[in-house]
Amino acid sequence: MSQQIFVNLSVKDLPKSKTFFEKLGYSFNPQFTNDDAACMVVSDTIYVMLLTEPFFKNFTSKDLVDAKKATEVLVCLSAESRTAVDDIVRKAVAAGGRIYNEPQDHGFMYGHGFEDLDGHQWEFAYMEPSHIQ
Repeated sequence: MSQQIFVNLSVKDLPKSKTFFEKLGYSFNPQFTNDDAACMVVSDTIYVMLLTEPFFKNFTSKDLVDAKKATEVLVCLSAESRTAVDDIVRKAVAAGGRIYNEPQDHGFMYGHGFEDLDGHQWEFAYMEPSHIQ
């Protein structure tokens, strides 16, 4: 069995966050989605749990980070092409996200990203297959 990853992020407004990510083409698993949390399906092995701040606090004794003021994590996902990287960033901005840096072109690798509605930073990267061994 493949190992799975569940990235947990706190959000201020769960319905708005769900709508934002749906506009990027993501779906949610209704089995693990309710008023406190939404399970965003990224792939067969990658999931992002969007948790309301009060619910998120049940899982940690630490203060929550305001991602609009400080960075707690950079989420980076692979993309099929340079065009796919640019497309997801364009969709994110159209859905209310914000670009926080310029695209990074390293020749064999290309990346760009955005901040979601809560300020979480998302990167998408494409790497030329000939450079992957």
